[in-house]
Amino acid sequence: MPALAAALALARRTMAESPAPPARPDSARAPAPQDSAAAPAMPEGAAAVAPPAPPSVTLAAAGDTTLGYNLQAHLDEQLATGVAQESLWPLYFGGVRGVLAAADLSLVNLECPFTTAGKKLPKNFNFSARPELVEILKAGGVGAVTLANNHLMDYGGPGLVETLATLRDAGIAAFGAGEDLARARRPLVLERNGLSLAFLGYYFQAPPDMLEPKAVYATRKKPGVAGCYRSIQCMRRMLDQDLESLVPAVDAAIVYFHWGREGSYEVQDYQVELAHRAVDLGCKAVLGAHPHRLQGVEVYRGAPVFYSLGNFVFGGNKDPQDKLSAIARLRLTREGVAEADLVPIQITRWPEAPFQPFVLEGAARDRALARLAGLSRGFSATLPQLAGYDELLPAAPAAGDSTSGWQR
Repeated sequence: MPALAAALALARRTMAESPAPPARPDSARAPAPQDSAAAPAMPEGAAAVAPPAPPSVTLAAAGDTTLGYNLQAHLDEQLATGVAQESLWPLYFGGVRGVLAAADLSLVNLECPFTTAGKKLPKNFNFSARPELVEILKAGGVGAVTLANNHLMDYGGPGLVETLATLRDAGIAAFGAGEDLARARRPLVLERNGLSLAFLGYYFQAPPDMLEPKAVYATRKKPGVAGCYRSIQCMRRMLDQDLESLVPAVDAAIVYFHWGREGSYEVQDYQVELAHRAVDLGCKAVLGAHPHRLQGVEVYRGAPVFYSLGNFVFGGNKDPQDKLSAIARLRLTREGVAEADLVPIQITRWPEAPFQPFVLEGAARDRALARLAGLSRGFSATLPQLAGYDELLPAAPAAGDSTSGWQR
């Protein structure tokens, strides 16, 4: 019990309370120092000089971000009451801005096109946001987005083209979609602190998970998102081809998948297969989204796999039953992920503060980490941050549970 109590006390510290770096996975711990007797003697009177720290980059990654639909309606309601537009841009990311600002790069899954053009793609749900709402991402400190998801093509090729232009003009990098398949598969390569980072985005689902129209996917001559329609064999080949040339050329490659079953806490077999394949091919970490729920976290061969980061600033649902989500934080070096953890958040408080996630603290944070630990039970290794927490609460709420126990 003393060890568990100490772990809980450590875990209660949020980023706002302490600038300490995230917990370091056991597989990434620095080797023990050599015996001092074996070290060369210092010249008498010489001052000890610590070796320079190896370069590193901190990344903050979050899940499904939809700035249209209900969020756009809420913004318009505020404008109608006389609220200045400029004061609304920082509103929605305000509760998590500190977490994102502390990273060298912050990225989200942008699950809506920025467009007023195009024709609706026939499907169940279509999202879009007016191009000026990109100012919300800028005010939130988002530096990059993955576009490889099932909503980017909701308004066809014209919507995709307008989205790419809007992001480019806003200075926000994008990956995972393009005017044709070659450009959709093109990695985003960025340099931070002397390290080169590369990001690839893919959308893939296999039956019986929900399948979107085939027109969502890019082809040799048509715009769309990167990925494969239904075929796991195609997805394996695409991963192999893209990573074979990319991994040796950069310091760290990361894949962001849009996958899994909507509304499910259960990780599908094909998610595990593709995540492990990406790591085996040299990826340093794997990110995931689409289920609109948090899923478990695995550490595989030293690489963290965040199977689903859930919702983030999400206008697709006014008042979702499950409001728990998290921001993944990673510190990357040339050797891999040196440290990784999760910042638990609640994504909304309807109707008082809708679509405005905030960091959980105290007992609410402990409950959130306990749930994440429960969701990660089935993996042979997970984040050390979650050790001991799975004894506190079950993995997921029972059917019909209002999830009030997971909220502040």
